Amino acid sequence: MPGTANDPIDEPAHAEAPGKPARRGKSTPAKDGSGPNAAKPSTAAARLAKLGLRRPVDLVLHLPLRYEDETTLETIGEATRRAGLGLAAQVEGEVVSNEVTFRPRRQLVVKIADDTGELTLRFLNFYGSQTKQMAEGVRLRVRGEIRGGFFGAEMVHPTVRPVVAEEALPDRLTPVYPATAGISQAYLRKAIGGALSRTPMPETLPQPVLRGPLASLKLAPLMDCLRLLHNPPPQESEAALADRSHPAWIRIKFDELLAQQISLRRSQAARREKNAPSMPRRADGLLTRFLAALPFKLTGAQQRVVEEIAADMTLPHPMHRLLQGDVGSGKTIVAALAACQAIDAGYQAALMAPTEILAEQHYRKLSAWLEPLGVPVAWLAGSLKAKAKREAVALAESGEAKLVIGTHALIQDGVRFANLGLAVVDEQHRFGVAQRLALRGKAGAADATAPSDKAPHQLMMSATPIPRTLAMTYYADLDVSVIDELPPGRTPIVTRLVNDARRDEVIERVHHAAAEGRQVYWVCPLIEESEALQLQTAVETYETLVAALPDLRVGLVHGRLPPVEKVAVMEDFSANRMQVLVATTVIEVGVDVPNASLMVIEHAERFGLAQLHQLRGRVGRGSAESVCLLMYQAPLSPTAKERLATMRETTDGFEIARRDLQIRGPGEFLGARQSGEAMLRFADLETDAWLVDPAQEAAELMLARFPEAVEAHLSRWLGGREHFLKA
Repeated sequence: MPGTANDPIDEPAHAEAPGKPARRGKSTPAKDGSGPNAAKPSTAAARLAKLGLRRPVDLVLHLPLRYEDETTLETIGEATRRAGLGLAAQVEGEVVSNEVTFRPRRQLVVKIADDTGELTLRFLNFYGSQTKQMAEGVRLRVRGEIRGGFFGAEMVHPTVRPVVAEEALPDRLTPVYPATAGISQAYLRKAIGGALSRTPMPETLPQPVLRGPLASLKLAPLMDCLRLLHNPPPQESEAALADRSHPAWIRIKFDELLAQQISLRRSQAARREKNAPSMPRRADGLLTRFLAALPFKLTGAQQRVVEEIAADMTLPHPMHRLLQGDVGSGKTIVAALAACQAIDAGYQAALMAPTEILAEQHYRKLSAWLEPLGVPVAWLAGSLKAKAKREAVALAESGEAKLVIGTHALIQDGVRFANLGLAVVDEQHRFGVAQRLALRGKAGAADATAPSDKAPHQLMMSATPIPRTLAMTYYADLDVSVIDELPPGRTPIVTRLVNDARRDEVIERVHHAAAEGRQVYWVCPLIEESEALQLQTAVETYETLVAALPDLRVGLVHGRLPPVEKVAVMEDFSANRMQVLVATTVIEVGVDVPNASLMVIEHAERFGLAQLHQLRGRVGRGSAESVCLLMYQAPLSPTAKERLATMRETTDGFEIARRDLQIRGPGEFLGARQSGEAMLRFADLETDAWLVDPAQEAAELMLARFPEAVEAHLSRWLGGREHFLKA
């Protein structure tokens, strides 16, 4: 009697041990699976669980990485003529010699032959039993890449199996699955084959959905697609299977995207059911006074996003909005205006930043704006002395501090708020899901024993623009506001590539900029010497520049510097008491020194695009022409060339983000947001973006009309562990 898709995984009958090669003779498992090499169910299940394979349906959806064509045989003569071309071949031959050699290292060398020639098989790692398995006179079928060895054509570590007389060749391509240590391909094929034959996989897409929004996709039945992908006949296009453009792959990728879109929409709906304080704007309140006190006017883009956020905060359910804008676009002032609206309504606001330098920059700027208007602002960071920390915590808990700014220290257990109404998270991709949830959970937490039924409004900010395809998939549950306009008076940043061999010229350029009254950043990727990377270090660069520029004051800041020293260095640089600041990437975000007009990035080839763009954004914040020098060490890899060319060609953060997504994929943009559970396994955002719109349309229709199908689809793809993206 067949089981269900959610039953525990059964052991595949007669399967070899997960981590052992197939063996013959005494070590062959008994037919009941009880032999010495049979897998213990608990061990096999634990290893399968590492791959996320806990239910039969998980096995069915564990799809091949690639395929090997074992359906045809070549003669050894035919195969050896293609030696050195990087091509795989499958041949049969009789073992004519078998020996273990010790020069230049211990290895097993086996020679097989047929009527057309001879082939060497070389094994650098092998079991003792394999020498018996490949004894002279045994007929072997081997598959691998033919190489041109010193003593003729050879295969290194080919797939080998003894041939039983008259044994037929497979009539299907052989799947190669994602695996882990201790789980062999043969074991996986047996387990997946058993699950595929026993597991019911009814359609979860209702006919009205298939005939309606999905009609143009002409999706094939799911079970047909799964059977084909696990066991494709040789006439199927290997190219279409490899690049996942085959119709069977399209169905799988669509179903995965649909599960993601349904989950995101349910997450959004669940948040809308929560209560949040309604915060109407007051015509004569703090917000109005704050705007009147500003020495500049908001840009049109800033005014637009302020209105979008303000409208959200008047609603009785939690705002969940992502504010994105390029470096220097003025996100901080927008966050300050949102905080004013919360404070006007009688609530507290909190702003959390990932680094102490960035958090303190926010504190200095916002307290300078708000405290003259009578708004107490508290500062909370891990580096504070115990007494100062207790005072800051008391100000938050009593409600006296209307705005609390800090680092991860804000979410420590001992920190409580009187009535938190707005939580702002800057550089949100730097925080994990649990951390953002912890800040949101501080609403009404002054009495820890009385859980609040209200959630604060949440504003997440990012200076890393999110490409449209990423926003449509991973951020579809968020409302997104974009500041797509820089404040007036900013001059474009000129970016140049400079070979490391021209270091003396760069130092002279630094001296010239300082002589004109400008300040300079010099960024290095490491603090201490690394033999593996052999990069110029921040400490070494600092010492070099101090010696080369004796008439200038040079400072050094990095992550391991004691907080007090770090603050002192940054204060000196901000006040123009220091002309050159040598730094690691701790200055990547938040540092705002308008007089700094030259940025030198050491070993720029070692940085990612997003990081280079963030670093470059530390200059160009004033009216003087600014230059960013990307100093690299040749030779450059193709990827490094592509990154540096992008930086030279454009300063548009959205274009840089689009190219970064192409190069590195979505992980860097998402940070820890997904906790590894909701990342797409099969769909690719670059090639499969065309499937997102129909997936969104189908998700809306299914949620509205087919709740049972929704549950079945989510159970299949998310395993009953639907990852509501709450943060």
